Amino acid sequence: MKKPPVRMCIACRGAFEKKQMLRIVKDKDGNISLDFTGKKSGRGAYICDNPACIDKCVKNKILNRVFEQEIGAEVYDAIKKQYTDKQN
Repeated sequence: MKKPPVRMCIACRGAFEKKQMLRIVKDKDGNISLDFTGKKSGRGAYICDNPACIDKCVKNKILNRVFEQEIGAEVYDAIKKQYTDKQN
């Protein structure tokens, strides 16, 4: 039996199964979005499905470092909104 893929959270640095995590993807045009399917093409970063990690990502602007580009506040707001919409 195959082991499930494991990814590291960019906020807490914990290792979790890929299915338990949210994927944030940067497409070839530089647009950042949440990928709930895990299949969008582009550079991906994973964050655990924990509100504290989402808040830490937004507060510390972790995506700027991960994607090596300046990411506007509207992107962080959109990610937080998409995450809360998914929870409800």
